Amino acid sequence: MLELAGMAVVALLPIIWLVIALTGLKLEAWLASLGSLVVAVVVSFAVWHMTPINIGTAALEGFAMALWPIVVVIIAAVFTYNLTVHTGAMETIKAMLTSVSSDRRVLTLLIAWCFGNFMEGMAGFGTAVAIPASMLLALGVDPITSILVCLIANGTPTMFGSVGIPTTTLAAITGIDVLDLSFTQALQVFPFVVVCPILMVMVVGGGTKALKGMLPIALVAGLSFAIPELFVARFVGAELADVAGAVASLLCTFVFATRMKGKPVPEEYRLEVPQQKKLTVDVGGALIAWSPFILIFVVLLATSKMVTPVYTFLSQFKTTVNIYAGDPDATLTFTWVNTPGVLIFICGVLGGLVQGASIGEMMQVLGATVKQMAKTIVTMLGVLGVAKIMTYSGMIASIAAFFVGALGSLYPLVSPLLGALGTFVTGSGTSSEVLFGNVQQNAAASIGANETWLVAANSLGVSAGKMISPQNIAIGCAACALTGKDGEIMGKIAPYAGVFLVLMAAEVYLGVMLGL
Repeated sequence: MLELAGMAVVALLPIIWLVIALTGLKLEAWLASLGSLVVAVVVSFAVWHMTPINIGTAALEGFAMALWPIVVVIIAAVFTYNLTVHTGAMETIKAMLTSVSSDRRVLTLLIAWCFGNFMEGMAGFGTAVAIPASMLLALGVDPITSILVCLIANGTPTMFGSVGIPTTTLAAITGIDVLDLSFTQALQVFPFVVVCPILMVMVVGGGTKALKGMLPIALVAGLSFAIPELFVARFVGAELADVAGAVASLLCTFVFATRMKGKPVPEEYRLEVPQQKKLTVDVGGALIAWSPFILIFVVLLATSKMVTPVYTFLSQFKTTVNIYAGDPDATLTFTWVNTPGVLIFICGVLGGLVQGASIGEMMQVLGATVKQMAKTIVTMLGVLGVAKIMTYSGMIASIAAFFVGALGSLYPLVSPLLGALGTFVTGSGTSSEVLFGNVQQNAAASIGANETWLVAANSLGVSAGKMISPQNIAIGCAACALTGKDGEIMGKIAPYAGVFLVLMAAEVYLGVMLGL
C-alpha cells in the first residue's frame, strides 16, 4: 500500500506543479502549463520508463487534440464576439438586454446561466465561458467577476454538454443503460443546479446582501433548469437534457425579470446604457445585432444528433489517424465540418456580413483575435500534452489504483474527486469519463455498491472539475483580455469548487449507504 501511495504522489506531480505555479508562484498559465509538461515528461521517463518516442508522440497527440477542436472553437467563439463589437452590434445587444433589466444580477442570470448553459449543451469546449463572459464584460461587469460567474454556471451542465457526448460515452464504455445513467446523474446534480444561480447572484453582487429581492428569481432560474433536465434525462436521454433545461430557464427567468421591471434597482447593481440607444432599437436592428448568435442557435441545432440525416452526412467528413507510437489502436479523429468551432466560425462570418462588415474587416478582427489568444493556445497545448502523457504512461491509472485500494468502503467519498481530477487535467468531461468510468464501475463491484450510482458520481465530479480546469480559466481570461490572471481566478474559484466537491462526496456516500 505504501508503494501505491508513493506512486500516486509521484503521478500527481505535474498537477501539483500546475497548482503551485498558478496560485503560489503567480506564473502566467502558458508558462505554468509548459512547466507541467516538463514535469510530466521527466516523471514518465524516470519512473514509468516511457520511451522518448512514446513520450513525444503522446504529447503530439495532445497538441493535435488541443488545436482541433478545442483551439478552433475558442477562436471561433471569441472572433464572433469581437466582430459583433467591431460592427457596433454589441451596443444594440447591450441596449436590448438592459431594457429587460438594468440590474446586473438579473442580466448575469440571463447571460451566464441561461445562455451560457445553452452554449454548453449545444457546443461545449469553452464556449459557455468565452461568449457569456465577453458579453457581461461589454455590459460593464468587472472582468474577473464576469469570468467567475461563468465558471460557477459551468459547474453543473458539463455531464450533458456538447449534446450529451460525455454521458453517452460513459454509458458506452460501462455498458450501463443511458437513460438510467442520465437520470441518476440529473438526480445527483439537482441540488447543485438549484444552488448555482444563488451563488452567481452573490458573486456579481458582492456578497449575501445581493440576495435581497433576488432569491425568488434565482430559485426560478435554478428550478426551471433542474426540473426539465431531470425529466428529459429520464424519458429522452442525455442529448437534450442541457438544452431543454437552458431554454426552459431562459423563458422562465425572462418572464420573471419582466415582472420585476417596475421595482427600483439599487444604485450599486444598476447598469447604465445611454437613453438614445434604448430608443433606436427596432425589430430589424435587433435581428441584425443578434444574427451571429441566432445563426449559432439554429445551425448547432440543425447539425446535432437531433437532426440525424444532416448530422450523419456532415460527420462523414473526418480523418482518423494514429499519432501515439505506443499503441497502434490509439486513434484520434478529426471531424472537419460538423464540429462546433467550424460551425460557429461560419455563423460568425455570416453574421458579420449581415451586420455590414467587409471581408477585409473580418480578416483584421480574426488576426487580432488570434493574437489575443496566442498565450491561451500555448496553454491548451501544454495542458493537453500533460493529459496524454499522464494517461498513456500509466500515471492516471496509478492515482486511481491508490484510491480504490486504500479506501475500501470509504471509496465513494473520493469518487467525485476522481471525476474532477480528470476534468482538471484534460479540461474535458468526456475525457474524464473515459479515464475513470471503468474505475468507478470496478470499485462499485468491489464494495458492493450500485454501479449506476457510483459511475454517475464520476460525472458529478466532472462538473466541479470544470470550474477549476486551467483550460477553462485560460479561455475566460483570454476572452476578457485578462491574460496572466489565471492564478488569481483559480484562487477565487477554488473555494466554490472545493465546497461543491465536499458536498458531492457526502451525497454520493450517503446514497451508497442508503442503497441507491
